[in-house]
Amino acid sequence: MKSNGLANTDQLWSFSKYIAKGNTIMNKLTKKDIEKLIPHRSPFLLIDEIIEIDPGKSIKGIKYVSKDEYYFKGHFPSNPIMPGVLIVETIAQTGAVSVLMLPENKGKIVLFAGIDKARFKKIVKPGDKLVIEVEMEKFRRNIGKAKGRATVDGELACSADIMFAIG
Repeated sequence: MKSNGLANTDQLWSFSKYIAKGNTIMNKLTKKDIEKLIPHRSPFLLIDEIIEIDPGKSIKGIKYVSKDEYYFKGHFPSNPIMPGVLIVETIAQTGAVSVLMLPENKGKIVLFAGIDKARFKKIVKPGDKLVIEVEMEKFRRNIGKAKGRATVDGELACSADIMFAIG
């Protein structure tokens, strides 16, 4: 799939209004598009692309786990494993993209407010394609709750309930 080629942030929010009217994404959001929405940057931007989105409701993203990830140098050099906390962070970043695509959240930031029921079921290693899915459950004022899951080859690697604040 090609990038939407969104040249600036205003185009991205126009795009999110288009989606909010019931339209669907025909193309993916690239890392450059994601950087227009969330403040994370390399090496801590953990999402590579967004492949499905219903802003403020649900989102599906991809993280291609490379052997060159900075954390593999110490976790663990002879048996590289993606740290579970970074898988949860990847879930949170993916959810943040969904929330920040809503026009009323333009220019805001999403922060962790809590993590519940985090479970790790499968080791994530270099070469894995981590598929992240987040469903928003509740949203009142500036606090929200969501359920996230990350899978590798259709097998659950991690699930977590996250709470977030928009500031």
